[in-house]
Amino acid sequence: MNQRTILVLGASGLIGRFVTDDLRARGFRVVGVARSLSQAQRMSALDIELPILSLDADALTRLLREQAVDVVVNCLGVLQDGPGSDTNAVHRGFVARLLQAIGGSGRTIRLVHISIPGTAEADRTAFATTKREAERLIAASGIAHAILRPGFVVAPSAYGGSAMLRALAAFPLDLPSAEMATPFQPVAVEDIAATIAWLAARDIDDASVKAVSWDLMLSEPVTMAGVIKHFRLAFGTAGWPRVAMPSSMLDLGAKIGDFVNYLGWMPPMRSTAIAELRRGVRGDPSAWIAATGIVPKTLTETIGRHPATIQDKWFARLFLVKALIFASLVAFWVVSGFIALFVSYRAAAGILSAHNFPPALVDPITIGTSLMDMSIGVLIAFRRTAAIGLVAGIVASLGYMFGAAILTPDLWIEPLGALVKTGPAIVLMLVALLMLDNR
Repeated sequence: MNQRTILVLGASGLIGRFVTDDLRARGFRVVGVARSLSQAQRMSALDIELPILSLDADALTRLLREQAVDVVVNCLGVLQDGPGSDTNAVHRGFVARLLQAIGGSGRTIRLVHISIPGTAEADRTAFATTKREAERLIAASGIAHAILRPGFVVAPSAYGGSAMLRALAAFPLDLPSAEMATPFQPVAVEDIAATIAWLAARDIDDASVKAVSWDLMLSEPVTMAGVIKHFRLAFGTAGWPRVAMPSSMLDLGAKIGDFVNYLGWMPPMRSTAIAELRRGVRGDPSAWIAATGIVPKTLTETIGRHPATIQDKWFARLFLVKALIFASLVAFWVVSGFIALFVSYRAAAGILSAHNFPPALVDPITIGTSLMDMSIGVLIAFRRTAAIGLVAGIVASLGYMFGAAILTPDLWIEPLGALVKTGPAIVLMLVALLMLDNR
């Protein structure tokens, strides 16, 4: 049993979760910290929920001392500024406090920092520039450190961009040809975990790994088309005819993604993601391979090892449809309420009047239900309140159906079948509720 304690920051993410579990299997004592952990991610008493990004240097110092930490693995990162996401605060401000905490802890601690490949000269986004500023802070700190710059990470799980590539593989759709030809050197998440384990086992006074910066990726050049090709082979869709989307559609999707980002969602297609995609993923892993002796897994070994399961196929097919489901539900509730209140108010109120509702109640009920419908749509639109909106939508729909059955039963047989169609709408809201989780 290796008695060294490793603190993983960002233990709910794609890299952080895998590394936490992998290092524990190797015998390390691993404390996994994240702002929030799903119930399935709370695998141990050492999986801890903390508002880690809001902790000051003193609080971070106490955490390091209380857990007797020997190695800190920083997997924290955000792609783009938005509600609750500040690239400068996460990538630069937090790292500055973390370095201060390590220096003041009185312990000999190695910092392993997950960054991004590329050069400062090619950085064009706040995501990239703040990541690079964090690297400079770490390099100047004098603290034992390893800056790891993984390429496109291939893992059993899929979030964000990795989920998007799986979705493209499951559909007869390609990105524009220029983007498909972009260098996109991948790395298996197992190789990242193996590297961190190798570093954690090294003596902190070992001069050869006192301060290193490594690119972690395959040595052979690979394009985005090459990565997607391997996913298509796994999904059994390699022989399908495909249509390449125009660049204008990709740019429009990024703008829509930016808007949705301000509603609290984190779609993979945002302006930062597209800018980083067009820059490509490339680097030189020779120093990493020479130092650790790790031979990077090939795409065939990572993606082609097993054919895609039915779970993989369902996820990939539904990933793109998820956005359409939520957008259609928001439109359904907001537009239906708006029409009843502003466009066809007399017709809506007339339905109640025709069924002998007391005149004093017709206007309040018509206005109230219209405002309720629009409010449900707005609740679904925001990520933080989407679950409340979906549950409210299901309850309201059931209320409409049962209320009509008692008070206006003839509406069930009207030619357009409006009430009959409420049943599929309830099912769609239930599907959306079950798809709400991101990880």
